[in-house]
Amino acid sequence: MKKVIYSVVLTILVLYILLFPGPAVKAASFGLTLWYKRLLPTLLPFSILSYIFVASGLLNSAAALLHGGLKYLLPISPAGIYPLAAGFLFGFPLGSRITAQMVEQDALDYREGNRIFIVANNISPVFISGFTLQTSLGRPDLFAPTLAILYLPPILYFILQTRLSKKRQAPPVPTSKKAAPGFQMNFKIIDAGIMSGFETLTKLGGYIMLFAIFSEMVGGLSFLGELPRCLLSGLIEITNGTASLAASSLSFGGKYVLILACTAFGGLSGVAQTASMTREAGFSMGSYVKTKLLFGLVSALLAMAFAKLFL
Repeated sequence: MKKVIYSVVLTILVLYILLFPGPAVKAASFGLTLWYKRLLPTLLPFSILSYIFVASGLLNSAAALLHGGLKYLLPISPAGIYPLAAGFLFGFPLGSRITAQMVEQDALDYREGNRIFIVANNISPVFISGFTLQTSLGRPDLFAPTLAILYLPPILYFILQTRLSKKRQAPPVPTSKKAAPGFQMNFKIIDAGIMSGFETLTKLGGYIMLFAIFSEMVGGLSFLGELPRCLLSGLIEITNGTASLAASSLSFGGKYVLILACTAFGGLSGVAQTASMTREAGFSMGSYVKTKLLFGLVSALLAMAFAKLFL
């Protein structure tokens, strides 16, 4: 079934590029420009440094210090603090990529990593404040409530899931504890970090370009009507979807609710990027998609309540 779906989607994409080269090239250019000007300079240094931190062992001592204060607020191991924080601060797909990297290197337990990678993939505060609120909606004053609407559902979900998992989990069998790797730094680690960073960001650019073309294709389906067309665009790729919804004839409250719903979900582009970044770790993408849809629904309800009360 998957092969049939992939074949149909790729065939439609190729036909669209051949039949409508102008809009396709425009969309590809938009996606690559977004990647080159905004994501590459922002995420590449952090991606390289993240690999070096994990591979060198430098992260272990820093995480232990942070865990001393955070363990009373979040039920998380010292190793889990870094990927969780990175996912909220720097946005997807780095949250999931760092989580997968730590699981692959045995720096993080698989079960905890499988929970973290779902909630650590969020839109960064910079994107929310800059593109979503300032550029698209013209309401930078809504930053604090918007951040709460988008971030509270995954944080509460993580706390609940972790506590339930601990209750269901059988008592651990005593084993010899593996010592954490000591600190080491050399050019081999730095070189590997640079190559890993470029590989990650190159994949990211490819997915952004392809889904920008899909979003442009959906935008041309005038028979769907304005609302379904804009919403579908947002569910495919949030950058184009946010711009389309913001330019629509909906009321401001309606735009705000739908944009936050699509942002919380992350779009099919975000799903594809996450699947690519975490493939080797073997995380459950089915659980990821279901949970992100839940986050989208909860954020939409919270945004709706906020809009009715304050907008």
